[in-house]
Amino acid sequence: MHIPDGYLSPQTYVPLMGVFVLVAAVAVKKVKKDVSARNIPYLGMAAAFSFIIMMFNLPIPGGTTGHAVGSAVIAILFGPWAAMIAVSVALIIQALIFGDGGITAIGANCFNMAVFMPFAAYYIFKLFSNSSSKKGRVSFSAFISGYLSLVLAAILTATEFGIQPIIASSADGKALYCPYDLSIAIPAMAIEHLLLFGIIEGFITALIVGYFLKNEPGLIYAFRKGRKDEDR
Repeated sequence: MHIPDGYLSPQTYVPLMGVFVLVAAVAVKKVKKDVSARNIPYLGMAAAFSFIIMMFNLPIPGGTTGHAVGSAVIAILFGPWAAMIAVSVALIIQALIFGDGGITAIGANCFNMAVFMPFAAYYIFKLFSNSSSKKGRVSFSAFISGYLSLVLAAILTATEFGIQPIIASSADGKALYCPYDLSIAIPAMAIEHLLLFGIIEGFITALIVGYFLKNEPGLIYAFRKGRKDEDR
């Protein structure tokens, strides 16, 4: 799901970089306020975890690749703002050092996987769990959170690909960047994530959240945040 250089036009990657930088500035302030010193090592481990699982890119017929991200589980455990910082760090290192994702596409990749996906995952989890701490409901909610957030992020990425022939073409109508329109890009990205990578993301999210629910329930941000809001 990492977008390489040359697939997005400046009309796309410049605004997305701007949005990412602005949201990142807010995220830093939020994390300083909400994340305790005790949880900083966990957040570092979360960034490393996201980095590692994203490096396992599997090629899929149709010319694309797919992978898990880890945004959902980090958002549930530490909050969406913390997840944004952790996953962004992983994505930036991958782009700058390993060439996984383009330099010009850093803002787009961070927006898709480190901004959109964590917030989608967090609120999907909150919706389905309804603040319940019952193991079965939490595991199901975590799975749905990981599954849907990855699929939605993949569709968002595909949309960014698919609009390129519309917004950036030569005088003779030839696409200057990604040549595949929405009718090709969305199915190519959505199907593989619906049938494989979304399921993997869901299982990873459910297993890790289930472990923390059993051993360190007080660390789960989604539950702590709910109790704080109720106390107010």
